[in-house]
This record gives sequence, C-alpha cells and structure tokens, in this order.
Amino acid sequence: MPYAEALRLQRQLTEERRADRIGDVLLLVEHPHVLTLGVRGDGGRSHILAPAETLTALDVAVHETGRGGDITYHGPGQIVGYPIIDLKPDRCDVHRYVRDLEEVLIRVAADHGIQAGRLPGLTGVWVGGEKLAAIGVRIARWITSHGFALNVTTDLEFFKLIVPCGIGDHGVTSLAELLGRPLDLRIVEDQVVDHFSEVFA
Repeated sequence: MPYAEALRLQRQLTEERRADRIGDVLLLVEHPHVLTLGVRGDGGRSHILAPAETLTALDVAVHETGRGGDITYHGPGQIVGYPIIDLKPDRCDVHRYVRDLEEVLIRVAADHGIQAGRLPGLTGVWVGGEKLAAIGVRIARWITSHGFALNVTTDLEFFKLIVPCGIGDHGVTSLAELLGRPLDLRIVEDQVVDHFSEVFA
C-alpha cells in the first residue's frame, strides 16, 4: 500500500475510533520504497544522504508523517504496523505504550531464536548494536496511530540513503540477515498479530 494511502486510512480510522464507531485495529502493511519524516526539527531531512536524483532513479518517495521520531525507510520485505487503539482508561502512559510495542517485536524475534532487546536511551528493537525494528508513534487524546517497522526480508542497502532515525553510530539488520535465509512474510505477520494480542490483552 502506498504510504499516502495508508496515512489517509489511518486518519480515517483514528477519527472512527475516537467516535467509538469501531474497536481497536492493527493495520499491517508493506510499502513501496519511501523515506518518512518525523515532526522534530526538520523531520530528518538533513539525514537524507542521497541526492534527489538518486532517490528518483531508485523510485524512492519522501513523505512527511506527523509521527514522532526522525527519518526512516519503509519498503518491500518490511512489516509496518499501525495500531489504532484507545489507551484509555488504563494504559495512558506513552512510555509504557512504546515499551509494549518493543516487547511485541522482541517476542517475534524470539520465535526465530533471535535474542533481541532494547538499548538504553534509544527507541526500537536491537540485536547487538543493530536496529531490527524502528518505532515512531503519534498519540492524540490517547488514540494511537503510526507505529513500528520490522525488517524481515528488507533490502538493507536502502538504509544507506539516510542516517536511520538520525542515529549514525549503529547499523540496521533484518530477520533474514540474522538467520541467513529468507522468511515467509505472512508467517511473521501472524506472529506479530499473536504477540500484539498477548501484550495488549
């Protein structure tokens, strides 16, 4: 699903959730190549390393998002999750919400025998010093949108176009890279759903 289309869908579902016309929703999508910008400072534009001509040649779009965090890359082979959930009444804690998202993805990695975890002071899910999953959320009146990106069979070369999340001294990895073999994205999606359901009850 193109990024702009997913953004429109999120906004629509967020309003419907706020009006209590729908229950909590977890969207899982794969995007065509896109760089997405956060809301801090210049959103991460200064962390784009490739010239505009290179991005055009590679068919990489650039989009503003409205979420927290810096610049990141989305593309084929990556599971992007957009939870549209109401944190009221008993989960109104931004830090807890982000830690819970991390926990979901740490458990998915464990399903594949990978010991993933957190790095002090940094958001996301890490294996050693390399980022396996990025997190950037928006919470408005305790309704969540945006979310996480888990690298499954992602072409990691595209991360060289940017300073991922504005963090220059850490690398990026994927489940396929860590395991040395391809994975079925649908199986990993099912694992994400299972663990999301567990962590968020």
